[in-house]
Amino acid sequence: MTVEFWELGSYIVTVIGLPMAILVFLYEQRKERENEEEEVYQLLSDNYQDFLKVALENPDLRLFSTDGNPSLNEEQKERLLIIFSMLTSLFERAYLLLHEEDMAPKQARRWNSWEDYILEWCHKPHFRELLPKLLIGEDPSFAAYIEKMAEQARTNASQSIKVD
Repeated sequence: MTVEFWELGSYIVTVIGLPMAILVFLYEQRKERENEEEEVYQLLSDNYQDFLKVALENPDLRLFSTDGNPSLNEEQKERLLIIFSMLTSLFERAYLLLHEEDMAPKQARRWNSWEDYILEWCHKPHFRELLPKLLIGEDPSFAAYIEKMAEQARTNASQSIKVD
């Protein structure tokens, strides 16, 4: 083994091996980041499923009703506020972890499912009515976002009433 052999080997490693190692490293980093994002999304989805179980355990509150239940007693109103607080907190967590201004297609697809959930709940008057109270102390950008969604839902509801 001569010096020229070792020099040639070092050139090969420098020209081929090092860039290849960098590319493999970047690829692995990207895959790891995607796996972490998927895990976060899955945990949030599991939390939403847990929320739905709580909602189902309280049928007297008519949480899924589009017109609410105006004749709730004080205990029911308190449970309603607590359950909607849980939901708002979950929405805020999803917003902070998943929402970005400039999202890749995969990120946008994950976020769009949460946006659908938020919009669905914003169409419920009893949720919208409590929203100002629920947003106290929440992240300002999240609060502005969900208020915009609630206003959009309120506008859609008033337009559908005029059509009927």
